[in-house]
Amino acid sequence: MIKSQLIARLVERNPSLSFRDAERVVNAILDEIVDGLAQGRRVELRGFGVFTVRQRKPRTSRNPSTNETVEVPAKKAPHFKAGKELHERLNKDYSGKDD
Repeated sequence: MIKSQLIARLVERNPSLSFRDAERVVNAILDEIVDGLAQGRRVELRGFGVFTVRQRKPRTSRNPSTNETVEVPAKKAPHFKAGKELHERLNKDYSGKDD
């Protein structure tokens, strides 16, 4: 699902919400998540998951086309860990339960 499909689904489920308002809501939520991560904070959405920033160490890599060695600098990367409720919903067909 892409962002525009998410916005359209929100409008479908909430007819009183205009497309423009739904777009503002989705953008505001995503902006807050990105801003929190940019500030090095942990962003937790209960039942969904946790977004964190992980530091990657510098390393030596190889360019596969030239076989040349390349130094890759240290960098930050986003990380997502799914919450318990998300795991349960994804695996409910495999758990033997009929929730």
